[in-house]
Amino acid sequence: MQLQKWVSDTQSMLTGNQGHRLRSKLQNALWSLFRYAIVIGICFIILYPIIRKISVAVMDKQDIYNPTIFLIPQHFTWENIKIAVKVLDYFPTLGNTLLFVTVTMLLSTMSCALAGYGFARFDFPGKNILFSLAVLTILIPANTLMVPMYLHFRSFDFLGLIHLLTGKDGVNLINTYWPTTISALTANGIKAGLFIYIFRQFFRNLPKEIEESALIDGAGGFKTFFRIMLPNAVPPLVTVLLFSFVWQYNDSFYTSLYMSQMNLMPTMIASISANANTVIQSMLPGGYDPNVKIDPNYIAMIVDTGILLVITPLIVLYMFVQRYFVESVERSGIVG
Repeated sequence: MQLQKWVSDTQSMLTGNQGHRLRSKLQNALWSLFRYAIVIGICFIILYPIIRKISVAVMDKQDIYNPTIFLIPQHFTWENIKIAVKVLDYFPTLGNTLLFVTVTMLLSTMSCALAGYGFARFDFPGKNILFSLAVLTILIPANTLMVPMYLHFRSFDFLGLIHLLTGKDGVNLINTYWPTTISALTANGIKAGLFIYIFRQFFRNLPKEIEESALIDGAGGFKTFFRIMLPNAVPPLVTVLLFSFVWQYNDSFYTSLYMSQMNLMPTMIASISANANTVIQSMLPGGYDPNVKIDPNYIAMIVDTGILLVITPLIVLYMFVQRYFVESVERSGIVG
């Protein structure tokens, strides 16, 4: 009798309000479990290359051909990192790259902010055409402009003044920092069209009463921009600063085109395989011997370790600024 009563009570509970709540909780739990599984799977796919490189960086070369190893090596070593640091000349190269990227980032952000402000607030003949051309620079492949850009800075002559005064064709700026610096200063750097668009969209949404009040107080165009408009443009500034820093740091096309002999991370990464082979051979007991063949898989381990060292500053940067970056993107003209 008690068993029949328990079964009857259970059936009534499942068919009543309590049963509905129980089914609802069960459905929510299953849906949450499914979402967590999807998110974890996507995160693993995204993070797997980095996890793999970290595993390779601390893996001893005797574990290369061990088929039982997956991500967690049996023999740990710091030798790969030491060799990669030596191959890349890491710390001097990193300091030089960070200084170069920071200067370029600041110049590009300032010039693009001025251009975006001009397109947003001033009316002049051909404004829409010029803005369209600036945005179209995002779509033009850089490879199609490689030859004219190289020749332009190979014989750089501003408005023909050098040829007029000296009779020479121009100044060779290749393998100097000037090509990238000049491009950033004139709002013509990496992804400058996108940055101009971001600033233009943001400044268009600011009330015109701000500028009118500044004009009544006697402020000119530049003073209004630097004292009034720019301090209110924190969201697009953060967005453009971060985008500019990351893209300039990762750029290999313009760096190889203009500064192939400079001590920068992109140029070091381009030759890391050959440099790793030379460094490993120089560490042999008998000294450097070009006839000795180094295991290509071991060289690949050093290359992966070097790439991990190169992207580490960006990972650290993202860990500290990702919240501000997301907020700035939401408040800037990208989604406006």
